[in-house]
Amino acid sequence: MGAERRIADRKTVDCINVTDLTSLNDFRVIARQASIVDASITGFLMEIDRRELVPDLLKKNLTLEPIVGQNVVLYLPQMNLDLDGTITRAIHIGRGVYHVAVEFSKDVPEYWRECLIDLLPEPGEIV
Repeated sequence: MGAERRIADRKTVDCINVTDLTSLNDFRVIARQASIVDASITGFLMEIDRRELVPDLLKKNLTLEPIVGQNVVLYLPQMNLDLDGTITRAIHIGRGVYHVAVEFSKDVPEYWRECLIDLLPEPGEIV
């Protein structure tokens, strides 16, 4: 799986909003809002501002390590679509902004993931 993740073509996307990033482990909202910044058929990368984090434990630390490995669900309002997966890494990139990588759930068919990636707008595509 690791090799697949490295060779999957990544697509930089334009302004895909995420709402209610929720842990399926304890059904708590992790972040109210985020943005998908790139995606591939294996998963996607979100950018989350510290102000959007809900749990105090996460707001008060520079690390989001406690959420790595959690199964999550999130909503894409622009596409009226729920997605689920597993958080594989979370890093602080500076100024209270985090990059959080999510790998699609194993039960999501590859053809469906390919179609989703094709539908995501590239930068400048949405005016």
